[in-house]
Amino acid sequence: MNQALESLLDLLDLERIEQDVFRGQSRSAVVPRVFGGQVAAQALVAAGRTVPADRFAHSLHAYFLVAGDPGAPIVYTVDRIRDGRSFTTRRVVAIQHGQPIFHLSASFQTYEEGLDHQAPMPPAPDPETLPTAAEMLPRYHDVFVDPGVADRLLEAREAVDLRYVGEPPFAFVGDPQPPRSQVWFRTNGKLDGATEATEDSAHLLHVCLATYVSDMTLLDSVLLAHGRGGWAVGDVVGASLDHAMWFHRPFRADEWLLYDQESPSASGGRGLGQARIYTRDGRLAITVIQEGVVRVPR
Repeated sequence: MNQALESLLDLLDLERIEQDVFRGQSRSAVVPRVFGGQVAAQALVAAGRTVPADRFAHSLHAYFLVAGDPGAPIVYTVDRIRDGRSFTTRRVVAIQHGQPIFHLSASFQTYEEGLDHQAPMPPAPDPETLPTAAEMLPRYHDVFVDPGVADRLLEAREAVDLRYVGEPPFAFVGDPQPPRSQVWFRTNGKLDGATEATEDSAHLLHVCLATYVSDMTLLDSVLLAHGRGGWAVGDVVGASLDHAMWFHRPFRADEWLLYDQESPSASGGRGLGQARIYTRDGRLAITVIQEGVVRVPR
């Protein structure tokens, strides 16, 4: 396990202040605000720590309210909305400088047998055949708004091995493409034994790590549809507005996952991304939907 992954696990290891109140730290992101995936993952950790160990996260719905300050801690307060025979519901509010910056509702369920079907996994090349971020990002130095962008992106994603199938949006500036994008991802190191370090069940840790990564590339398909390179190029400004995930089947975040993304709509200064995440052997693990602000600078 590399140092960046250890740092990410520490980031998810929240401090318990009261029974249902937790405190998390932040780290510098590639933009001057807290990375949305970090807040969502930390909020899910807080919710999960108030739920019986035999109940597994199966969905979350979240809103990003205000940009977070990476220089200040975040306090997460958990409301115990419902504890039923099969389902448990929690609501989490993230607070900085006395005001809410994010809120999340999450639902947990005991294991049940039931009907089972899924959409088939789309074709994709083996992840090992694709360039790493360190191999891919330096190619685009000439299109980034400043020469430090590639380094900041590499640093922000050092804990995760994320590989594009095809080219990223900043390869197609001024050249609209079909609104689809794929990436493979996994943590940059195995997580065996890591659950004790974070005091989380193995299931919750892997779900929270997938939540963290899910906010990295989901709106790429919106950018592709309009030939926009994104904030790194400076031809759009944007931020996540809301985020929803459904966890269908068990998976490990330290094994390859295919993130198959598309955008069905953009309008009103907003873009919608939807995606399915598959295990390498073709099981549909997660469905993700996100809307974000996507504005062309004036």
